[in-house]
Amino acid sequence: MKFLPNIKYSYLCLGALFVFGSCEKYIEEDIFSDLTSESFVTQENADQLVVGIYGELRDVYQNYTYQFLGTDIFTIQPAVFSVNSANDYVGLSSGFGGEVWSDNYAVVAKANTAINRYENQIDFNESYLDDKAYGIAQAKALRALAFFNLVQQYGGVVIDLEEPSAIRSDYTRSTEEETYTQIISDLESAIPDLLESPDTGRFSKKAAQHLLADVYLTRGYSSFGSNADFVTAATLAEEAIGSYDIRSQSFAEVFDYNNQINDEILFSVQWGNGGDVDDRNNNKHSLFINAVNNYDGISRANLYGLKLDLDAMPTPFFYSLFNENDSREDVTIHRALFANEEATVTSDFGTDNVAVGDTVIYYPKQALDADELADKLNRYYVYQPDQYLFGVPENVEGVIYQYTSNLNRTNFPIFKKFQDVGFDGNVGGSRDTFVFRVAGTHLIAAEAHLAAGNTASALNHLNIVRERATGVANEYTSITIDDILNERAIELAGEVNRWAVLKRTGKLEERIELFNPHVMDHGVFDQSVHKLRPIPAIELQLSEGFMEQNPGY
Repeated sequence: MKFLPNIKYSYLCLGALFVFGSCEKYIEEDIFSDLTSESFVTQENADQLVVGIYGELRDVYQNYTYQFLGTDIFTIQPAVFSVNSANDYVGLSSGFGGEVWSDNYAVVAKANTAINRYENQIDFNESYLDDKAYGIAQAKALRALAFFNLVQQYGGVVIDLEEPSAIRSDYTRSTEEETYTQIISDLESAIPDLLESPDTGRFSKKAAQHLLADVYLTRGYSSFGSNADFVTAATLAEEAIGSYDIRSQSFAEVFDYNNQINDEILFSVQWGNGGDVDDRNNNKHSLFINAVNNYDGISRANLYGLKLDLDAMPTPFFYSLFNENDSREDVTIHRALFANEEATVTSDFGTDNVAVGDTVIYYPKQALDADELADKLNRYYVYQPDQYLFGVPENVEGVIYQYTSNLNRTNFPIFKKFQDVGFDGNVGGSRDTFVFRVAGTHLIAAEAHLAAGNTASALNHLNIVRERATGVANEYTSITIDDILNERAIELAGEVNRWAVLKRTGKLEERIELFNPHVMDHGVFDQSVHKLRPIPAIELQLSEGFMEQNPGY
């Protein structure tokens, strides 16, 4: 973790420097980079300590591998026989994925520092006591969020609640049950002092209720959980929803770049188009796309971005989930890409001059017949619904666009919902990353009610989400956990940790073996091993034998 010996030494050397500068688009604070915290952290500027915690969340929510790969709705772009340990579990080892551990522990370390300073070092007079309580509440809520991210992946983790102050190697892991107890304690302590409507970018009371609902729901499935956890989760989710009706704005409006501050967003990681360079460096626009710049007519400086090295893509199963009347499809994916520069495409069967704004590639929702396909292949590439994975379709005789001429071997409708502005390739984005939305809270409530045996309430919450998307009231007349998982896939794709959701519901192995092409081809998922991630090797080395590895690694 970032405050184990090697990193902790850095905190000792640099932590005294009060470098908690402005790190949020909407949480703008003074910078005191040349001042020492012992001398200059006062009740007037103590909020800088809290702001620094929020900044660490950017790394947490840009670490995509353990959130999406190896699930039913996301896989990798290379050929189905290609091996990727995070996706097909072949060779998954402790040398992989350490950033998930370190990034979340960076949040914990800064939260611990803020709590300690607020409670023990800063002299708050009576007029600042509300500010003191609010600062501690935010720090505890964010620490709980980080611990929850960790426990879902690794099981029991190190629960260190002290500000980093000495080099240590004797860290040991708590049990999973103890970790959940700590998370719940932090959130229950924080909720009374969090604000109902804080400044944008701050953790609100409803965000904490949403998170606590998710925590209780997840714990309810565990060996130490109970039906009462599901009941509590449902109650908390409904408190977080409150009187807000998600049907008051469309799915398209929620993801309108110019509407990022809206009532459905309970919490988001903030980015911006000004301030420090880190403020405008989101990369989520490039998460689920291929090398679009390889298409004739699309340059590297395009409207879509350049793909990340993660090489993630949706599975064919994901695309199949959108019904004809589902408005979310047009918001979520591009079924056509357009040229931003002129180009000329030539084959043995003719020439096509591509102008700016012309269609470059098209992905029909339903397969085209031979005549319509041939007609369109004289103007742009067309890939049918069964051609999204790696491979070269058979050329169509007599058309200009020959599949063998396309440099991209994996062609699929790329993601649209995270489309950004002002970015540079796969960096430089300024769109906020939504962490909790009320639509997601409804789906937590649906799952919790279903697990608790309250089918009618579960249906109600599921149908509210569905109605916003399709305009059809009470479309679901029965409900299963698979219905909820499918609705979550469409509504929250790329937003929430899909792997963790499948794991908690006991559906991970079943659904990846049904829907993840690479797992279907050669996956080695083992329930006794792969429901937990390996503790990073570097952390085991630094702990000098005090920490134990998860079984099977």
